[in-house]
Amino acid sequence: MTAPLFHLAIPINDIAKAKEFYVEGLGCTVGRESPQAMILNFWDHQVVAHVAHEPLTPQRGIYPRHFGLIFPVEADWEAILSRAQSHDLQFREPEKRRFPGQLTEHRTFFLEDPFYNLLEFKYYCHAEAIFSPQAGAAVGDR
Repeated sequence: MTAPLFHLAIPINDIAKAKEFYVEGLGCTVGRESPQAMILNFWDHQVVAHVAHEPLTPQRGIYPRHFGLIFPVEADWEAILSRAQSHDLQFREPEKRRFPGQLTEHRTFFLEDPFYNLLEFKYYCHAEAIFSPQAGAAVGDR
């Protein structure tokens, strides 16, 4: 089976600000666009940014809602970290290494877009930990 593409719809309230963050900041490309929405190529997955008319508010922490990518190559993860830093994107949580020395060890950082959508970017030191139930019970923070 050919791998399906992931689709996610997110709220925004300003297309120009969304382009600044996602296109100029992260390097995504824009597909179709209207005054109400735009389609982003988010590393070959479809993220649709819909203009919301209700107020957008931040969530208190990184849970329960965020989305992002897991990079299979550490250098690629480091490249997006460097890009986010050089474009002065808003870090919700800085780069860190979680669960060092464990099968689930990974590097991560969180960004917050101008509309309070949280994005996490990860690199797992052991790829088998991404889905493996044997990797341990730790999911999220305690």
